[in-house]
Amino acid sequence: MLRLLHWRRTPRWIAVAIVFVFGLSCIVAITQLVNKIVQLNGTSLSSKLGSDNVSPSKSAGTRATSQVYDTTDEFVAMADGQPQLEKATFIMLVRNSEVHDARSSIRYVEDRFNKNFHYPWLFLNDRPFSQEFIRMTRVLVSGNATYGQIPKEAWSMPDWVDRQKARECMKDMANRNILYGGSESYRHMCRFFSGFFWRHELLANYDYYWRVEPNTQLYCDLTYDPFTFMRENNKTYGFTINLLEFASTIESLWPTVQNFSSEHPEYIHQNNSLDFVVDDHKSITEGSYNNCHYWSNFEIASLKFFRSQPYRDFFDALDQTGGFYYERWGDAPVHSLAVSIMLDKEEIHWFYDIGYRHHPFTHCPEPREEFHDSGKCYCNPRQNFDRNPYSCTKQYQRMRGDSGSPEHVPRMSQSVLRRIDRGKNAAQKAE
Repeated sequence: MLRLLHWRRTPRWIAVAIVFVFGLSCIVAITQLVNKIVQLNGTSLSSKLGSDNVSPSKSAGTRATSQVYDTTDEFVAMADGQPQLEKATFIMLVRNSEVHDARSSIRYVEDRFNKNFHYPWLFLNDRPFSQEFIRMTRVLVSGNATYGQIPKEAWSMPDWVDRQKARECMKDMANRNILYGGSESYRHMCRFFSGFFWRHELLANYDYYWRVEPNTQLYCDLTYDPFTFMRENNKTYGFTINLLEFASTIESLWPTVQNFSSEHPEYIHQNNSLDFVVDDHKSITEGSYNNCHYWSNFEIASLKFFRSQPYRDFFDALDQTGGFYYERWGDAPVHSLAVSIMLDKEEIHWFYDIGYRHHPFTHCPEPREEFHDSGKCYCNPRQNFDRNPYSCTKQYQRMRGDSGSPEHVPRMSQSVLRRIDRGKNAAQKAE
């Protein structure tokens, strides 16, 4: 009561100041609470207010790209109040004209996986991205979206390639109706993914990537973090589909790999997976390439491997021959041969539980109880390419020492399968 009486004797300006400070602190506290609630639902209040503004990234350089945009603050999925994301990103090479195919792929990845984890996306193009492409893709991603341009030296014929000879080879392959045989841009793409994507400055801060192609589909819920799985289990390269390459596109690729192996025996791993790419248990120098490869339009892999000196030397040896242009060497057999001879076979992982389609092939997990009765997947097991004669599943199982149907492929350990779904935990906390 005495304090209330003293209040009346307090100078008016002091009372007003006290009320103002108290009110301001309340407003700040309420704003922080609202921001926290919105963040737990997938985006910050500030990013919502600024979603129509696209500003150049301050951290990006200008040598490798002339157009870089950060569209949101990177969202970090939370578990027990601690950031849990790996240093990983999705990467999509895409043209402006493929915006709707890109949106379709983004939607599948976000719905099946990333809505609970909010990993960033990196979009690359050999030309500047249009404002329409940026606007129509950024609205779909739950994490950060960055748009970069590929430098000219990574998307053109190198100086040592005879351009006249290359164009004659392209014309000949086109006349023979070889897929993409007459396309120069397709060759640029294969060379870029073989030796340059991992050099791009926008990937410098990442350890892992997940390659996503426009117009692809994911058919199964993925409730664990495949990047964390890769790190915790010492995996370097992950795939979903393997198949035979067109022999007419890589006629001199294997002899080039054999020469490289002879010159650099120190790069050949003793526990390699040569049995995947060479039949009859023959050595690299004695065996012939069976044309098996991992389909690289889906890859979850370690960037550290591609940045390593052995892989750099491997790519340089291939690139100097001009085979990317005189023939039509694809990045899929290049990656596959590299990981098959230079990695421990235990570092290669088949993501059998990820249902995936890239026209015209589909990987659909077959065990009914685990994947279909549970509602985890909605693909048709009868369309599973693993059983197709052009699939290299048998060669992969032979290399792994597995036999029988795909039910016996390497699976996630129970400890990994029982991991707490971090994104789901975050959503529950928000509730």
